Amino acid sequence: MGIIAGFMVPHPPMIVPRVGRGSEAQVEDTIKAYERVADEIASLRPETIVITSPHSIMYADWFHISPGSGARGSFASFGAPEVSFDESYDEELVGEICRLAGEEDFPAGTEGERSPELDHGTMVPLWFIRNKYEEGSIVRIGLSGLPLIDHYRLGQLIQKAADNTGRRVVFVGSGDLSHKLQDYGPYGFAKEGPEYDERIMDVMGRAAFGELFDFDEGFCDRAAECGHRSFVIMAGAFDGLAVRAEKLVHQDVTGVGYGICTFYPEGSDDSRRFPDARLGNPEEEIADKHENSDEYVRLAYASVEAYVSRREAIPVPEGLPEELTGRRAGAFVSIHEHGALRGCIGTIAPTRASLAEEIIANAISASTRDPRFTPIKPDELPWLEISVDVLGEPEDIDSKDMLDVKRYGVIVTSGRKRGLLLPDLEGVDTVDQQIDIARQKAGIHRYEKYSLQRFEVIRHY
Repeated sequence: MGIIAGFMVPHPPMIVPRVGRGSEAQVEDTIKAYERVADEIASLRPETIVITSPHSIMYADWFHISPGSGARGSFASFGAPEVSFDESYDEELVGEICRLAGEEDFPAGTEGERSPELDHGTMVPLWFIRNKYEEGSIVRIGLSGLPLIDHYRLGQLIQKAADNTGRRVVFVGSGDLSHKLQDYGPYGFAKEGPEYDERIMDVMGRAAFGELFDFDEGFCDRAAECGHRSFVIMAGAFDGLAVRAEKLVHQDVTGVGYGICTFYPEGSDDSRRFPDARLGNPEEEIADKHENSDEYVRLAYASVEAYVSRREAIPVPEGLPEELTGRRAGAFVSIHEHGALRGCIGTIAPTRASLAEEIIANAISASTRDPRFTPIKPDELPWLEISVDVLGEPEDIDSKDMLDVKRYGVIVTSGRKRGLLLPDLEGVDTVDQQIDIARQKAGIHRYEKYSLQRFEVIRHY
């Protein structure tokens, strides 16, 4: 039968009466909509409920699928140990998802479990569902730091696995919206908070899943949402299908956004294969990027391509301009894939005989040695966007008043500890933010004395 319905739901523990102890009354509209979702799931009688949760085990480069025959959990950490769960996992469906992921060399599987206990992003939906429907097993899946397109592809694998096993599957995309909607909320206010909630409720209310990719990563970070990737996985599970969507509720009275929508498939629709429409022809796109980039970026890409494909470090090509071969400077190489950072490594001061050699070495490091990411693989090359920042000479400054986040980068130094932040970065809007991020990167505590330097960069796209 495959995916028979999907539900976008929030997961505030306080919505559970034994946890909220009366405070749940302020989100009464959300509770009513949640109860309707539970009624609909009960009427569908699914064999399996797939739940994606931001609070399950999460890795930067891996989707964790909970292993074994089942798991338990309770709201003990929220003061209600008596509210507990003992859930069975659908091992056959999990096995099929893992088999398909292995066939496609996709980074998902049951390896990497740190704690088997159910998380509250899974248990809050289950609390409503199990009050109405006790049958069916579950599949619990965590999110990752990988690009949105990979979350969508995981949804496609889940759809295919459900079809292959003949399961009747309901998909629950668990996730709160912005956590920065009100000054009195637990995380304060940011203007991106209400903007995010309005956009996401519009997109999900229309099942306009292709527009989920238009949410910039920096914008989502500033809105402090936690459900976007969960919703993208669910969208992927409806790939190639017409979808009837209904928005049930959106509330923001606690300073955190809670949204509930329902989704039902209504037959095939090839126009809703969103990765195909979004990604287009990779050969044409990469050729266009190469044609419009300058020598700095072409050199960085050639270095990445040679090393990732053949493990070769290219020599400095002939015919480069004097500004690359006849000068020395520090440089940073930044790599993005589908809008998400994939690697960034650089040098504050020159370490090589020429700027060209500096770019070649740092491009290799950014693609294979950034400790935040796994090394880039050959099949990722067509999707990479590369920029090169060439650093000017650092200048000692006496006060943060001499900084400008758009014009100057900053270097924060305390003893042997040194942290750098480039200028004009998305989401870095104040000098204090800029200094704090650079200080934290260096491991310099607030109480430690530090000195400041500023520098300018020339950014090449």
